Amino acid sequence: MFPNSILGRPPFTPNHQQHNNFFALSPTLYSHQQLIDAQYNFQNVDLSRAVTLQPLTYGTVSPIQTSTSPLFRGRKRISDEKNFPLDGKRQRFHSPHQEPTIINQIVPLSGDRRYSMPPLFHTHYVPDIVRCVPPLREIPLLEPREITLPEAKDKLSQQILELFETCQQQTSDLKKKELCRAQLQREIQLLFPQSRLFLVGSSLNGFGARSSDGDLCLVVKEEPVNQKTEARHILTLVHKHFCTRLSGYIERPQLIRAKVPIVKFRDKVSCVEFDLNVNNTVGIRNTFLLRTYAYLENRVRPLVLVIKKWASHHDINDASRGTLSSYSLVLMVLHYLQTLPEPILPSLQKIYPESFSTSVQLHLVHHAPCSVPPYLSKNESSLGDLLLGFLKYYATEFDWNTQMISVREAKAIPRPDDIEWRNKYICVEEPFDGTNTARAVHEKQKFDMIKDQFLKSWQRLKNKRDLNSVLPLRAATLKR
Repeated sequence: MFPNSILGRPPFTPNHQQHNNFFALSPTLYSHQQLIDAQYNFQNVDLSRAVTLQPLTYGTVSPIQTSTSPLFRGRKRISDEKNFPLDGKRQRFHSPHQEPTIINQIVPLSGDRRYSMPPLFHTHYVPDIVRCVPPLREIPLLEPREITLPEAKDKLSQQILELFETCQQQTSDLKKKELCRAQLQREIQLLFPQSRLFLVGSSLNGFGARSSDGDLCLVVKEEPVNQKTEARHILTLVHKHFCTRLSGYIERPQLIRAKVPIVKFRDKVSCVEFDLNVNNTVGIRNTFLLRTYAYLENRVRPLVLVIKKWASHHDINDASRGTLSSYSLVLMVLHYLQTLPEPILPSLQKIYPESFSTSVQLHLVHHAPCSVPPYLSKNESSLGDLLLGFLKYYATEFDWNTQMISVREAKAIPRPDDIEWRNKYICVEEPFDGTNTARAVHEKQKFDMIKDQFLKSWQRLKNKRDLNSVLPLRAATLKR
């Protein structure tokens, strides 16, 4: 099944595994002509007639209503309402005039509503939308595997658990993100019918907080996309689409021309900030690798969340400002847990190479967590001891000058002698493509600040054994 329908829950049992072709993207490349066609789509598509956006339901939860997106010029609508049936008139979010549909269900467009005008593509390339957008079977939400939190036998461990239970992402938070993803996928498919939009990152990997932003990956093909040219061209069209057609429920869309370009925007309905990239498919793979680690051992998620909160409080958790990304921090925590004298985590890529290989097709990556049983460690350290150990490891033990953090190898390994790693302050290996996830730390001042926070926090926490000494709980709880 499509992984986003799992809604960030822990891995489900193997008997629930089902295969469908939702991920089965056409292997055809987007040629220059097809990109021109997509731009032609953007200029001509009438969203109020091209597709009807249905409200979504989540199990037994009440329907979350959505609306169509009529075409506007300024504050006036172009279409003539007299020629529309009742259900074709403008509706806002939470409109009662629509029937619910199952979450993630992609409804093929009927032949008479496939286009808002004669075919939008030139005569030599008319895609079969039903073939490119296969229908998704209705699959009920699956019950999660029972995950019990660790027992807290000391004050520090109890503080960590309480912070985790208060701040962890709730199912309702994820439903809001999923609703936006489903709506945007339908909109973007008007430009790129073969595309799929995936929710990735902390929203789905088990390490999200209530305040976590949403990360989206737009996949237009399984082959790599040139990020400097093709991805920017595609995102330019998407950005224009957001600005002109979807301004009613998307605000502040920005095209960021970074190494991996993104469109940043805010969903007015869920009030969630999103980052959308094109074909950064390694993000889909590492989402499910991290999700497997998250539910492999019950101390992992509380420890990661408190460390992300701690890093954010001390201003060392922002790659855009030259410090550590949340992804790098998670890999650093997993690496620490792998390198203890009695490890709490193994290397999943070593034990299950067939499940976490880059050769696994995208439409199969979500099956990996299903086949991995919980890891039984002999290490009985408390959450408080693990937090102290994490700070001490990076403050006094890890050799930043010569070593690279590798979750793939479950150990610190020597840095390769190439440009990706040479003269870098922090080296954290991406488990799939081997790049440096901490490359944003490129100033010595920022690197020294990061090291200093590890050392000072370790010394304070060691003396007081009170989480408030390094992370004021009231402020962290209010921020969620």
